[in-house]
Amino acid sequence: MAVAPAGGFRRSLLAMSGLALVLMLSALDQTVVGTALPRIAEELHGFDRYTWVATSYLLASVISLPIAGRLGDHHGRKPFVLAATIIFVLASLGCGAAATMDQLIVARGCQGTGGGMLIGTAFACIPELFPDTRQRLRWQMLLSMAFSIVNATGPMLGGMLTQDVSWRWVFYINLPLGLLALILVYRHLPWLRPVSGSRTRFDWRGAAWLAVLLGAGQAAVQWHAHPVWPALAAGLALVRLLREQPRTRHPLLPPAMFADPGLRGLFGLSLLAGAIMFSLLFYLPLLFQAGYGYSPRTAGWLITPLVLCITLGAIFNGRIVARLEDPRRLPLTGFVLLLLACVGIAVSGQGAGPGLLLSLTFAAGLGLGLILMNLTLFTQARAHREHLGIATAVCQGLRLVGGMLGAALAERVVNGVYPQVLARQLAAMHLPTMASAWSSPGSVLRMPMRAGTAAPESMPWIQAWQAARHSLIQSVDVVCLLLGLLALAALIWLMRLPRISLQPLPPPSGQPAEISSPD
Repeated sequence: MAVAPAGGFRRSLLAMSGLALVLMLSALDQTVVGTALPRIAEELHGFDRYTWVATSYLLASVISLPIAGRLGDHHGRKPFVLAATIIFVLASLGCGAAATMDQLIVARGCQGTGGGMLIGTAFACIPELFPDTRQRLRWQMLLSMAFSIVNATGPMLGGMLTQDVSWRWVFYINLPLGLLALILVYRHLPWLRPVSGSRTRFDWRGAAWLAVLLGAGQAAVQWHAHPVWPALAAGLALVRLLREQPRTRHPLLPPAMFADPGLRGLFGLSLLAGAIMFSLLFYLPLLFQAGYGYSPRTAGWLITPLVLCITLGAIFNGRIVARLEDPRRLPLTGFVLLLLACVGIAVSGQGAGPGLLLSLTFAAGLGLGLILMNLTLFTQARAHREHLGIATAVCQGLRLVGGMLGAALAERVVNGVYPQVLARQLAAMHLPTMASAWSSPGSVLRMPMRAGTAAPESMPWIQAWQAARHSLIQSVDVVCLLLGLLALAALIWLMRLPRISLQPLPPPSGQPAEISSPD
């Protein structure tokens, strides 16, 4: 094990400031882009790849996160924090300068690589900097608060930059902050190297097959024209992982961990929760801006309760979860709130005012706050001691995987439902020839002049635009109803899981934490 150096309060403060900045950048990019995404897709003429901007970041993050974490265990974390920050800053520059949707998607993938490396290494620096538990908890609490505040301000900041400056500044804002973080980390974060006897061989084959599985699986979902070859590649990678991981001395994904049905259930719930959360983050901005006609700034304000209340729900959860005889009550309540919010958004329609929308996003965020933290706590209580770290990483990684799959499926639903509804509405208006002008859901953002000031010959154009808006609203409403079904499925699934008794630490014998029978 590495020995933490004596650096004093000033050096600790500067080192933690650098870590806080890099983690805040990573947190910001998970929420700030969603509000700008409708304008980005329309300006770069790539609405058919709307969610690729988000899912390429998530895909690269979920692949690089465990790899960077394990390599940091072997070689020390400072080189990987520095490399991740440089990758993130350069990729942010590439995102802001992108001239096409394809360039932006590639740059976002590079940015996600840096973001995953940051999360996989920066958090692990804290126990090395502060071996004393009390000190560590104080600093970790401050870091978590900064992380949550940045997460909560992301949608609002994204809307303001998109409306008042340019969507490119959603990415350019990372440059000065990233350079400052790089200087602080380079000068003040110590390089704590583990002794050679603590190193284990890294499972590169497992990491490679995992990357193929995730990447090909994502391509199979999103490449509508040619899904067969990516699906075959994903199937091959899955077979190889299932065959090789039990034979590997230090597997990336220990098979014994997945043999526990309780852990498998928690992993599945994390997948569903991620699918719901990221689909709402990426498609509510589209609904509010293109469908309901709100400005990017107002849309950002309407979505802020969603991310803010995730933090508030987690704080409330942390105060009472250990006092409950059955801690499942909190995530059960969370999934109920999530179900009501998704269905409420779907049925309220265009007539919903800002007050109702704020209430619904508040309920969704509070529900997620009661779900996400508890899934991690339950996983840690259920896992064997030797699997505690990897089980936590899998739980959080599957949340990102669920976000990728959920956003991709939501894109397929929108792109499938929108043209059908639009064709029916234009046919009823005797305007079928206008369909080509509004073929993309993002084209709804091209608002024509108001009906009261329009010339008579422009009225068909305005009528077609209104039909396109209604079609988009209906297509996103279908997505919200499907997300409600996922919340209902998760609710039933959670009720069938055994009740978990939270313990301070997993038992040293390697047995699972005490779990009583279901009620």
